Amino acid sequence: MDFLQTLKIALRALRTNKMRSFLTMLGIIIGIAAVIAMMAVGTGASYVISQQIASIGSNIILVLPGSTTSGGLRTGSGGAQTLSSDDAKAIMAECPSVEYAAGTVRTAGQIVYGNMNWSSVIMGATPELFDIREWPVVSGRSISQQDVDGAVKVCLVGQTVADNLFGSADPVGNIIRIKKIPFTVIGVLDRKGQSPQGQDQDDAVFVPLRTAQRNLVRSQRTGVVSSIIVKAKSEQLIDKAESEIQALLNQRHRITNSKEPDFSTRNLSEILAVAEQSSKAMSLLLGAVASISLIVGGIGIMNIMLVSVTERTREIGIRMAIGAKKNDILLQFMTEAVLLTLLGGVIGIILGAGGATAVSRMLGWPTMISIQSITVAFFFSGAIGIFFGFYPAKKAAGLNPIDALRYE
Repeated sequence: MDFLQTLKIALRALRTNKMRSFLTMLGIIIGIAAVIAMMAVGTGASYVISQQIASIGSNIILVLPGSTTSGGLRTGSGGAQTLSSDDAKAIMAECPSVEYAAGTVRTAGQIVYGNMNWSSVIMGATPELFDIREWPVVSGRSISQQDVDGAVKVCLVGQTVADNLFGSADPVGNIIRIKKIPFTVIGVLDRKGQSPQGQDQDDAVFVPLRTAQRNLVRSQRTGVVSSIIVKAKSEQLIDKAESEIQALLNQRHRITNSKEPDFSTRNLSEILAVAEQSSKAMSLLLGAVASISLIVGGIGIMNIMLVSVTERTREIGIRMAIGAKKNDILLQFMTEAVLLTLLGGVIGIILGAGGATAVSRMLGWPTMISIQSITVAFFFSGAIGIFFGFYPAKKAAGLNPIDALRYE
């Protein structure tokens, strides 16, 4: 008996008990739909996190000032004013593994344009910061070194600030007031979106570092920066760059073995990689939990196939009596089991994709349906049919023809 004939017999057997066949497939349908939907949600979340990580920049090391002690109380990291613009310049000049280094200062304040105002983050920066952050200007120009050296009152605005102050108008060339000081807008930065911490990166105004130090941030020392952002030349050189930075700053700040460093370094690539890995692990966990229903569906198929073998014992005996071999009976019942799971898998894929799309539209959750997850789900459903259908098929093939013909 060829495979095509076996397939026709299997389809006829499934059509004979349509309701039972559908109920048998229901477990597989629900399982596959759940796996597809959960994997789509998990993959979507991973994609969002990877985009947020990419928005920060690659190969980044953050250098923060140390803590201070006052009245026996120690402040946290960043409480002291121990880093300077000269430290940033020295890191870029003397650390071979470093590509860029930029000192920054940070404050917050009210920004006014005409009768509009907006409260935002104000950053003092050098041109290198935008190379480190891979943050291009979409309108106008960026901050230049001449702007920094001359402490020029110019600024770049993020998309959120531009939208709230200027609406659809072009901000370039207009004058805004930052803490009541007039600044000329020279450019608008490209949209970055949210950071991994959920902060709006576009809600910021950037001014030349020296301008911020002189006019916007009060400091007890000249040239103090609140942090230094460093970009290593490659991912492989991040650890080496971090070691070079620590050695250089220890030397510049006269830090000995008996003295606690007045700065700290953080490798953002490691922190963000852990966040991305956690998201992927969550995606796999969601898929694993959803796949439990596939096991339940497979057990249901095995039970129904065993019932089918019992109901069709006389039919099996007749086929064996007229020449059907054990392999023919085995193939027939295996084909029925695989057909049930594959049909359930196809329906489940359609429902899972539809469910993921509906969730994305109604709740605004990011979802991504990959061809890989659909392919895996389809073949996995077939594998379930083979695994759980083998025992009933083997039992059917192992029946004694004489006993089968006598069965009532």
